[in-house]
Amino acid sequence: MGEDLRVGGARVGLAVGELRAAARAAFGDRRVPVSAERLAGGTKKGVYRLTLDDGSTGVAYVWHPAEDYWPARAAPERDDPFGHATGAGLFAAAHRELTAAGVRVPRLLLAPTAGLLPGEVAVVEDVRGGTLQHLRERDPRRAEVVLARLGDAVRSMHARRRDRYGRPGSHGPTPGRSVERIVLDRALRDLTEAAARVERIAAVRQRLADALAERCAAVAPRSRYGLIHGELGPDHVLVDERDRPVLVDIEGAMFLDVEWEHAFLELRFGDAYPRLAVDGLDGHRLRLYRLATHLSLVAGPLRLLDGDFPDRAGMLAIVEHNVARTLDQLARP
Repeated sequence: MGEDLRVGGARVGLAVGELRAAARAAFGDRRVPVSAERLAGGTKKGVYRLTLDDGSTGVAYVWHPAEDYWPARAAPERDDPFGHATGAGLFAAAHRELTAAGVRVPRLLLAPTAGLLPGEVAVVEDVRGGTLQHLRERDPRRAEVVLARLGDAVRSMHARRRDRYGRPGSHGPTPGRSVERIVLDRALRDLTEAAARVERIAAVRQRLADALAERCAAVAPRSRYGLIHGELGPDHVLVDERDRPVLVDIEGAMFLDVEWEHAFLELRFGDAYPRLAVDGLDGHRLRLYRLATHLSLVAGPLRLLDGDFPDRAGMLAIVEHNVARTLDQLARP
């Protein structure tokens, strides 16, 4: 793979003293934070576990450019639902919408607030059961219960509909381009980036472009959209003390074709995907969105690693897997 990647060391993050005002606003004056642990995995916001002097904990989300590993990019077009999904406003709107859909998300202890530290901060409950990804590895039988409940949550979420695609809280007339056209344009940009960095993609670039265009042309118009998480893998599902799935990293939630979510669910959940499946999916949309998803997961991680994201090996593993899946799509009818 012909990469030109520049990866520096991990960022320092905030100290407990810098989060004290947020902790006081969330928990009151009688409990004092004694430590702040920056949790791994986030790419667009800082996630810190706050431990208080009575042993209780909470989690602070911090939105600030210093916490965002993604290189700066041009502002997205007005009707593009795939813009850089970060910020307290997106979190708050997604939290409200998912809660209204009956989907479990971390309970808010401090609503998104500015002025307590640089940037914006929210504090939520600390769900300590780990991720569904880890639970599937250490206790598959228990994970089956959580997966079944996650399937119910996915179906409830996707049944929440509206006639305009885009972020929760957005208003106004229906945007001009169709979702499938936006996906096609985005996939072609991802293809250009991937082909410039990965020789195996460059060798079949025109075939991939033709496949994207052919798949998009087969998609019929649509005017109703379901609520999706946007990046729902087992690492974005926590497990609470009652074995309920709790969705995190929710800022990318939007109303869109639910097939976009299911293309991602198929990829991330593998043989467990049937627990999350829904009836009535459009096969033509799935064909387009599968290929677009794989291209996004080649170009996106490589773009991220142009900055100083510390987990180089993890991101390159995602790239390698999706290069193979992209090429495999060319062999599929």
